[in-house]
Amino acid sequence: MPAVYLSLGSNIDREPHIRGALDDLEQAFGPLTISSVYESEAVGFEGDPFYNLVVGFDTELAPDQLAESLAAIETRHGRTRECKKFAPRTLDIDLLLYGDEVVESGRLKLPREDITRYAFMLEPLAEIAGERLHPTLGRRFAELWADYDKRLARQQRIDFERHPDSAACG
Repeated sequence: MPAVYLSLGSNIDREPHIRGALDDLEQAFGPLTISSVYESEAVGFEGDPFYNLVVGFDTELAPDQLAESLAAIETRHGRTRECKKFAPRTLDIDLLLYGDEVVESGRLKLPREDITRYAFMLEPLAEIAGERLHPTLGRRFAELWADYDKRLARQQRIDFERHPDSAACG
């Protein structure tokens, strides 16, 4: 089964949508590898800051089937397809990597070109998959992040509790 990596983002009711998306993904695909959550400025438009993170898991679904499943999760969280590319979002899920495959099928292009363009994708990906090689660049994600111009990274890691209502044992 290929390991896949997704970028999740939200700038409308951020916490409940991110938590809900993680629950939906775990229910659909099983155990997740989850990066830290980063708060980052909106890119391409004036808007509230985003929460962004990267999630990894293994799946037997083909890339197009996976993309459909992710779109359904976005829709359950109030995402509409009429939105402009750069606009506020309840939930945005982008498929970044599908194993080591290079895919160009309709709108689906993998690895996603934005990985090396945006810190909110690259830093959390390097955090959880730093030793993996970029399928077309042949460089480790940790190296790509080390070489990234951090002046372009307008984000910070935040404390984020996935299950804030769970009681601590002690």
